[in-house]
Amino acid sequence: MKKISLTGIKPTGTPHLGNYLGAIRPALELSKTYDTVYFIADYHALTTVQNGAEMRANIYKIAATWLALGLNPEEGLFYKQSDIPEIFELSWALSCFTPKGFMNRAHAYKDKVAKNEAAGEDPDANVNMGLYCYPCLMDADILMFSADIVPVGKDQKQHVEFARDIAIKFNKHFGQDVFTIPEPVFQETTGIIPGLDGRKMSKSYDNVIDIFLDSKALKKKIGKIVTNSQGIEEPKDPDSCNVFKLYKLFATPEQTEALAARYRAGGMGWGHAKQELQNVLEEHLGAAREKYFYLLDHTEEIDKILAYGKEKARVKSKAMMEKVRSLLGTY
Repeated sequence: MKKISLTGIKPTGTPHLGNYLGAIRPALELSKTYDTVYFIADYHALTTVQNGAEMRANIYKIAATWLALGLNPEEGLFYKQSDIPEIFELSWALSCFTPKGFMNRAHAYKDKVAKNEAAGEDPDANVNMGLYCYPCLMDADILMFSADIVPVGKDQKQHVEFARDIAIKFNKHFGQDVFTIPEPVFQETTGIIPGLDGRKMSKSYDNVIDIFLDSKALKKKIGKIVTNSQGIEEPKDPDSCNVFKLYKLFATPEQTEALAARYRAGGMGWGHAKQELQNVLEEHLGAAREKYFYLLDHTEEIDKILAYGKEKARVKSKAMMEKVRSLLGTY
């Protein structure tokens, strides 16, 4: 049997090319070698998104994004966290096995406290219990579906470590292997994905390119990529060019080699290079963009897909909670 990979997707904001290359594409690749679980973590998003209309719009955007980029709802599981009540029941049960010291060490909480103290405020100013207890819900997300691996960035390793520790503690307490012990898997990325200004593509720098911009908006955004003042006829170094760095992340090796040769030969301006980037992005993402906007115009299809995923997921979540309740004496 294949091992199980679990990926949570927080519905906050519009995904950009950095998200696609660094997280979405690698997570979708896992379906070739693992049984996959993908879920929209809408209750996790409640710590910051507390407007119903915004939340619903974000959920549809995230679902449409992943479906358009190749997520197959017939394979594995794809569901919305809030549709699986057993996750929240398990979260409470696990919280009763979780030392408070774990919560004090959670990165998100520590970062918030540090910022408050630096600003001269009360350490717990504007810290809601959702933020503080976030790890318990994440533990339930991971352990409910017996995930063997959880692909994460290195800054998220702690989330999986918490889930491991609590699973081991629970299993030892009851003398049986109730939960699978998950392992973090660090996603292979292509290194730093440059934004418009050459720094890492990030919303905090306002230097992102959204995945599904239409052709006109995409051309305008690419036009903002910072280049130097070299003239058209001058030979150029592709490896120091922000345009080329993005281009090669989407192009084939043959396309990359051919464009690099044009850079070095001279006679190609930055406008030509930016047009080549647009061409390769249109080639790579054009069909997905069409599907993305179709799904957003037909959200009833997204609803059906998530309802289907809910039914599949709850078969497993109900079975897990029957086992847990029996051990706890609450069944």
